[in-house]
Amino acid sequence: MTKKPLSDNERLKAQSNFLRGSIHDDLSDPMTGGFNGDNFQLIRFHGMYQQDNRDIRAERVKQKLEPLHSVMLRIRLPGGIISPKQWLGIDEFAGQRTEYGSIRVTNRQAVQLHGVLKHNIKPVHQLLNQLGLDAKATAGDVNRNVLCTSNPIESELHQQAYEWAKKISEHLLPKTNAYAEIWLDGEKVQQPESEPILGERYLPRKFKTAIVIPPQNDVDIHANDLNFVAIEEAGKLIGFNVLVGGGLAMTHGDTSTYPRLASEFGFISLEHVLAVAEAVVSVQRDWGDRSNRRNAKTKYTLDRVGVATFKAEVEQRAHCQFAPIQPYEFTSRGDRIGWIAGIDGKQHLTLFIPSGRLIDQPGLMRKTGMAKIAAIHKGDFRLTPNQNIIVAGVASEDREAITAIALEHGLIDKALTPQQQDAMACVSFPTCPLAMAEAERLLPELVQHLDDMLASNQLAHESIIFRVTGCPNGCGRAMLAEVGLVGRAQGRYDLYLGGNRQGTRIPRLYQSNERIEDILSTLEGLISRWSQDRNSEEGFGDYVVRTNIVTPVLNSSLDFYQTDARP
Repeated sequence: MTKKPLSDNERLKAQSNFLRGSIHDDLSDPMTGGFNGDNFQLIRFHGMYQQDNRDIRAERVKQKLEPLHSVMLRIRLPGGIISPKQWLGIDEFAGQRTEYGSIRVTNRQAVQLHGVLKHNIKPVHQLLNQLGLDAKATAGDVNRNVLCTSNPIESELHQQAYEWAKKISEHLLPKTNAYAEIWLDGEKVQQPESEPILGERYLPRKFKTAIVIPPQNDVDIHANDLNFVAIEEAGKLIGFNVLVGGGLAMTHGDTSTYPRLASEFGFISLEHVLAVAEAVVSVQRDWGDRSNRRNAKTKYTLDRVGVATFKAEVEQRAHCQFAPIQPYEFTSRGDRIGWIAGIDGKQHLTLFIPSGRLIDQPGLMRKTGMAKIAAIHKGDFRLTPNQNIIVAGVASEDREAITAIALEHGLIDKALTPQQQDAMACVSFPTCPLAMAEAERLLPELVQHLDDMLASNQLAHESIIFRVTGCPNGCGRAMLAEVGLVGRAQGRYDLYLGGNRQGTRIPRLYQSNERIEDILSTLEGLISRWSQDRNSEEGFGDYVVRTNIVTPVLNSSLDFYQTDARP
């Protein structure tokens, strides 16, 4: 049998000298604001993507200038917890030394800084180090930032789960000294290096891990390669159900790519967590497709070799056996906006941050407001997988002052609707190089249309899990929405229907390459039907499946692309 040639990414990783490449030399190259050759890809392993402002790209070409290169830098925050001191340090840098002046909270509980010019890249890494943070492995073919349900209610259980998120993140990090050498002026390692878990070529593709605390599925476990579902007894964490092989990305026109729900492997006790995490990663490392990057994710490895075979290999490598899955149930995915009392009596304020974007604008000084809160807050901040921020562990004497700051700076919106809370979009234009259509900038307009439709049908108290992504790569998690829009070109999207509120069903394609105006017209008619014919408390996604508007996706590798019969 002829062995398939490796993709070029495999070559560059193997030749990178454990992720060093010639990044150090590129930093001092005054001829370009970007990175050359392999370094364009290698900086991703250090938490950065090279981007440019696509709104002004054509004008710069006319002026015979290269694109305005900068990097988007993503800060690693396992479980999404950050201290007020750390926040203030990031806030100052974002305001003074980035092109956009914003902070963006991601749906993977990280912080992104957009528009960091080359001469500011090393300073920001050094700042993060001083703050006790880093950008290691937040991009590239490695295990990314580990998610953990934010859960401000059951504080003791959340703390236990969060500690495991940190342990898993640290255990699976690259061991190379390249990050310290390049960005922190660390001493160069003289002895040969090795990557005992990730290998010299690292993973075939990116790898995502999450911890979820039922009944809240805020991490969208089916979007992740590896998932740990917390199982507790009497408020104490006793172990995890393990699910493997979730993922949402696909490629337009390539039916060998598809979204996939994660498969249940079984239950493990706490002493096996790190061994199982390492085993799943190492099996994917060894068995994943290194020839075709479109089919290199864990979900395709499972479908190619079979779930039972993959699971057995994990058990062998981890030296443990999976027990039967413990019962668990998801009931919701959203955050509890506003003030909430935890079972320990502590107060928590969840702030709604539209698309996770904190920026100062006339009348809406949200970024300044967060900095003012950070200046007096004695607890910590928790970034949620829904792109919101929890001001956690608020001292009773600070509650009134924090509320006043939040109201003054637009961080508390008394007119906030349920639909606004249940909508999400990826960044897309102007910075994402993969964007085909608008997402974040279009979302407020689309949500207003949905709010109007719901109100006109006496459903203003209701909402639809609605997500927009500017391309099919899955960052906006549209493939777990009740209504998902996936960009094809400017102003044109694929419309997917039929996910559920719990995040356990993939939606089906309903209309392809349609104009926004036509999609809104379609949704208006469907929402009207939902308002008249729904069962009690029936969600929109369940309604369109029950009434055969779309058929449910039962096995995405087999029937995701089947043409749906329409009534």
